[in-house]
Amino acid sequence: MITRRIPSSTLQKSTVRNVSAVRSCLHGQQEPPSSQQRRGLATPVDIPQPPKKTKWGGLKDQDRIFQNLYGHHGADIQSAMKYGDWYKTKEILLKGDNWIINEVKKSGLRGRGGAGFPSGLKWSFMNPKGWEKDKKPRYLVVNADEGEPGTCKDREIMRKDPHKLVEGCLVAGRAMNATAAYIYIRGEFYHEATVLQRAIQEAYKAGFIGENACGSGYAFDVYLHRGMGAYVCGEETSLIESLEGKPGKPRLKPPFPAAVGLFGCPSTVANVETVAVAPTICRRGGDWFASFGRERNQGTKLFCISGHVNNPCTVEEEMSIPLRELIEKHCGGVRGGWDNLLAVIPGGSSTPILTKKICDEQLMDFDALKDSQSGLGTAAVIVMDKSTDVIMARFEKGQGRPREIDMLQELTKQVEGHSICALGEAFAWPIQGLIRHFRPELEAKMAKYAQENGGIPYAGGWGSDARVQGQLISPGQ
Repeated sequence: MITRRIPSSTLQKSTVRNVSAVRSCLHGQQEPPSSQQRRGLATPVDIPQPPKKTKWGGLKDQDRIFQNLYGHHGADIQSAMKYGDWYKTKEILLKGDNWIINEVKKSGLRGRGGAGFPSGLKWSFMNPKGWEKDKKPRYLVVNADEGEPGTCKDREIMRKDPHKLVEGCLVAGRAMNATAAYIYIRGEFYHEATVLQRAIQEAYKAGFIGENACGSGYAFDVYLHRGMGAYVCGEETSLIESLEGKPGKPRLKPPFPAAVGLFGCPSTVANVETVAVAPTICRRGGDWFASFGRERNQGTKLFCISGHVNNPCTVEEEMSIPLRELIEKHCGGVRGGWDNLLAVIPGGSSTPILTKKICDEQLMDFDALKDSQSGLGTAAVIVMDKSTDVIMARFEKGQGRPREIDMLQELTKQVEGHSICALGEAFAWPIQGLIRHFRPELEAKMAKYAQENGGIPYAGGWGSDARVQGQLISPGQ
C-alpha cells in the first residue's frame, strides 16, 4: 500500500491557519475566509461562509409582479395583457407539470397564506407515482376567504390584478394536473367577486381557459364560489367542507386533501398570492424569483401595513426587508416618529406581538420572525404607538390577579399543538406574546387597581368588596 506523507512543517502551518480561522469566526469577526482556509485536518467544523447578500429591500419597479396594485390601469383583459399577463402561457403549459413544479421549487416560493410551506413540494403531492390511473377529477382550491384581521392583500389582487389570479389558477392547475379550480371568496367581498367573475368570463371568451386552454390541448375550468363569512373557513379543510355545502368545520387528518379532498377527490388548497405569482415565476425563471430575500425566504411579498402609521398601504417588497425600512419608506413612518412606537403585530392578529426594541432590527421573513418568537403569517403589519393599551379588556382595568396571568399562559400551552386545525394556535400565540413582552405592565395595572380600590379583586373581576356587598362570588375565595 502506498502512503502519502505530509511534511510536518506544512501540516503545522495548515493547522494553525485553520484553528485561527475558527477562533475568528467564534469571536464574531466577519472577515471572509480565503480559499486556503477550507476545512483542514485539525478543524472540527466547516468555516462558515459569509452571506452573498447582507441588505434587502428597495425592490425595483421592473421586478414587481403586481404592476396594478394601486389601480393605475384597468382590470380588464386588454390592460392585463399590456402589462405581461397571458404572455407565452401556452408554452408554459406545454412544458408540462414536472417543469412547472421544478421552477416553483427552484424559486423557493413558500405559501403566502401564513403557513409558509414550500409551494413546489406541496403541489408535487398531487402527482404521486401512478396518479394517471386514477380517473377521478382533480381540483385546485384557491383560498380567497381572507378573514385574518389586518390582512388586505388578496382582495387587492382580486380587484386590481384579477387576471394574474386566473392565469395563476391555470398554471398551478397544470402543475397538479387538475381538471378545475374553485376560488372560494369571502362573502363580504362583493366588489372583488364581481371584478374576478368578469375576468374569468373574459378569459373564457379569449380561449385562455376552457376545453382547450390557450390552444394547448389542456382542458381546465375556473369557478367562483362565494362563502358565508366564517373565520374558520380560512383553514383548508373547513374551506373544503363549506365548499361542499356543509358547516365549515375542520376535518381530521389524515387523509390529507391531496389524497381525499374536495368531493372526495385529490385536491390542493393554495392562497391567492401564492397562485398569482406562479405565471411570472415560470416566465422569468425560478432563479430570478430566488434572487430576492434571504436563503429559505426567497421572493417578493405583499405587505399590508395598518395602524398608527402616516400612510397605511399594501406594498410589494423584497422578502427580508427590515421592518423599520418597510414602515418608514412606504408608510411615511410611525405616527409621532419611530421613538413613539410601542409594539408591532407583524403578520396579522394571530401572530405574537413584538416590542419596539425587537422591531429596531427585525427582518421581515419567515425565519427571522420565528427567531423572534413570532411569525410572518400573512404579512399584515399592525403598528401601535404609545397611545395604545395592548392589554385585554379586564386586565386593562387592572381587575385581575397575578396568578391569572400564569393560568392564562398555561391554558394557551394546553391548546397549542392540540387542536384539530391551526385556529387553536391562532388564539394561543398572541396571548403568549403579550405575556412574554408586557407582563410587567399587566402586574403594574393590577397593583394600581388594588391600591385605588382597597384590595385585589376576586378571580373573574369581582371587586374586592364583593363579599361585603353580598354579591355571589366563586367558591373557595
